[in-house]
Amino acid sequence: MKKLMLASAVLAVFSSHSYAQSSVTLYGTIDTALIYANNMATSTAGRGTSGVEMDSGGTHASRWGLQGKENLGGGVFAIFQLEDGFSSTNGKLGNTGDIFGRQAYVGLSSATDGKLTVGRQYSFMSQWLSALSAEGRGWGGNLASHPFNNDDMIRHTSIRNSVRYVSPTYRGLTLGAMYGFSNESGEFANNRAYSFGARYENGPLAVVASYGETDRSAGTANFNADGAISNSDGDATITGGRERVWGLGTHYTFGHAAVGVVWTHSSTRDVSSVWQGGNLVPLVGDLLSFDNFEINGRYFVTPALSLAASYTYTNGHFDASDSSLNPKWHEAILQADYRFSHHTDVYLESLYQTVSGGGGNTVFNASMFNVTPSANGHQLLLVAGLRHNF
Repeated sequence: MKKLMLASAVLAVFSSHSYAQSSVTLYGTIDTALIYANNMATSTAGRGTSGVEMDSGGTHASRWGLQGKENLGGGVFAIFQLEDGFSSTNGKLGNTGDIFGRQAYVGLSSATDGKLTVGRQYSFMSQWLSALSAEGRGWGGNLASHPFNNDDMIRHTSIRNSVRYVSPTYRGLTLGAMYGFSNESGEFANNRAYSFGARYENGPLAVVASYGETDRSAGTANFNADGAISNSDGDATITGGRERVWGLGTHYTFGHAAVGVVWTHSSTRDVSSVWQGGNLVPLVGDLLSFDNFEINGRYFVTPALSLAASYTYTNGHFDASDSSLNPKWHEAILQADYRFSHHTDVYLESLYQTVSGGGGNTVFNASMFNVTPSANGHQLLLVAGLRHNF
C-alpha cells in the first residue's frame, strides 16, 4: 500500500510540472487475454488437462510509465523514464512490488552527440533485435518467446545500475553500448552485465546485431542480490553463472507485407533454474545452451486488419554431472489482429509447440511463457485478447 501511495505522489508531482514545461507524458499498455491450453500439467505425473485461463499481457505486458524531456539549450535535452508492470487481471504490481521494476533512468540526449542514460534499462537484445522478431517488441510479444526466454528478447529482464550510450544515427547506422555495475565491494565481476548493439535502417531494410553478457558467481550462496540482474523480483529467466547471448536479425518491408529472419545463441554456465509457467523452476547443470532460428511474416489486408505467422526451431543442449541432453523445440504461431483505432485492438492467436529429446525431465516439456506447462512434449494454445495503449 505504501508503494502505491508513493507512486501516486510521484505522479501528482510530475503532473503539476507538466503544465509549465509540457515535458512529462503518461503512457501505458493494458493487455488482457483468455487462453485455452491443452495438456496442462496436473499433480499426477504425465497426465494433462485442458482449460481456459485469463492472463495479463497475452502479447505485450501490461504496464504504465512516465517519460520526461527538458530543453537545456544548444540542442541538449534532459530526459527520464520511469516504468512499472502490473497485472490487468488482478491489479497487482509487477516485479514483486517494485515501484518502477521495468525501467528507471535519467540522462542527456543530443541529436549530434547521442544519448547517455543511467539507471535501470533494457539491453540491446530486447530493445533492438526483438523488434525484428515475432517475440518481444514484435507482433507476437510474450507468448512468442523462445524457450525460457533464453535470449532476453521479451523485455522481461532489465539491467540495473547501468550506464547506456546510443550514438547518433549516421547514414542509417546506430551503435549502442551499456554496462551494469555489480555494486559489490571486492566483487567487481559478481553480477555485472554488458550489452552492445548495432542497428542499420535504410528504407524497407533493417539489420540488427547485438550481444549481452551477465557475469555471476556460480551458486545461490554467492549470488550478489544488489548487482545488475535481479533474481528476487521476477526479472531473471535463467539463473546460474556466466550467461552470454548474441544474435543477428534482418527485417524487410515490401508493400503491405514484411518478413523477418532472426538467429540467436545463448549459453549459461552452472545453471540453477529456468523460467517456466510464470516461476523459476530448478534445473541444475554445468551448461545450458540454445540456438534459436526464427522466420516471421506479417501482411496488412487492410490498414486495420493484419495476418501474421512465424516458425521457430530451437536446438538446445544441457550438460549435467550425470547426463547430457539435446532437447529440440518446434513452435508455430498464427495471429489475426484488428485495430478499432490507433490505441485499441483485438487479436486472435494460435500457438503450437513440440519438444523432443528432453530425456523425461519435466523442465523440457512443452511450455510457453506464463501459461501452465504441458504434461508432455506438445501443447496447443488458443488466445483471444484485447489491448489498449495510452
